[in-house]
Amino acid sequence: MGQTVVGLNDPRAVKKWSSTLAAEIGMEDYWSRFTGPNDNAVIQYKTDLESGAGDRLSFDLSLRIRGEGVAGDERVDGTAENLRLLSDEVRVDQYRKQVSAGGTMTRKRVLHDLRTVAKDRLKDWWREYMEQVRFIYLSGARGINANFIVGTDWAGHAGNNVEAPDGDHILFGGAAVSKATLTEADKMSRTLVERAAVQAEMLQEVNPDCINMQPTMVDGAPHYVMVMNPWQTHDMRQEAGAAGWMELQKAAATALGASSPIFKGGLGMIKNVVLHENRWGIRFNDYGTGRNVQAARALLLGRQAGVMAYGSANRETKFNWVEELKDAGNEPVFTGGLIYGFKKTKFGNRDLGVIAVDTAAKNPNPKQGG
Repeated sequence: MGQTVVGLNDPRAVKKWSSTLAAEIGMEDYWSRFTGPNDNAVIQYKTDLESGAGDRLSFDLSLRIRGEGVAGDERVDGTAENLRLLSDEVRVDQYRKQVSAGGTMTRKRVLHDLRTVAKDRLKDWWREYMEQVRFIYLSGARGINANFIVGTDWAGHAGNNVEAPDGDHILFGGAAVSKATLTEADKMSRTLVERAAVQAEMLQEVNPDCINMQPTMVDGAPHYVMVMNPWQTHDMRQEAGAAGWMELQKAAATALGASSPIFKGGLGMIKNVVLHENRWGIRFNDYGTGRNVQAARALLLGRQAGVMAYGSANRETKFNWVEELKDAGNEPVFTGGLIYGFKKTKFGNRDLGVIAVDTAAKNPNPKQGG
């Protein structure tokens, strides 16, 4: 019996490859370990397959109730406290990427093989793009990272603007209190991580207009996550020394809830902060009084730090898959598309679940060559 040939853009192929693309991106996505459908996740997502480009999806930001209760036989009627529900809105729009399978020589390959190659290339591109987008939004800056897909002038997608941290949600290394006062000595340290955790827990004590960041709960234990640029991680390792670094690793391995996804790939733990690193951590080169200090931004993340909304181009899967012949039938092209929106959550004009931690950070390796 001959092999069934599924033609170009056949509905069966579209369904299979759109689903496969979405599944494989999800498995490899760095942020997936911090992402979930409820507001306990560091990044909460919502999928509305009825929504299309230009639509808006709403998220409820549930804030803690704070008033007193009643004791004894005092009447509870009339003392009900309104649930403090703040709604945040994310706009979604289409984004697409196309790859070409080439001309005459490439057409000699089996269509299934061409689809596989196209899927693999699109998967890698989409994974990197989506990881970078979330770093930019949560950091509130595009930075100078040279290997990003989007340019340094990128200001956001779908009308969801990239918003800089407010003054209560940014800390600096060492004794620095601003971008201008950061020196090359103000590097990432264990003390700075503890300072960030204290800031998250005590924000409202310092400024009553803020609300304290809520940690994500893991098996009943509260945790924050800090994601550092690798150069920041290197500085912390040097500061901690071998024995000190081993203590951080031991703390993570023995922590309550250590099997949770937020510990996956973790470097260690300080206080209740699970440490991570990622090469997409945002970098800068204009700090200090002379605007010549290289710096990086780590992210201390609590629950619902960001929200991701998905629509659907085909109302079946998040990703769309389109196959076409161009150049008078000579060139097969494959397009992967997604309707999405992302933003950092805000309480009024203040960040809700993220604190930026800026330190001096540069390549620790000497420049090679002459």
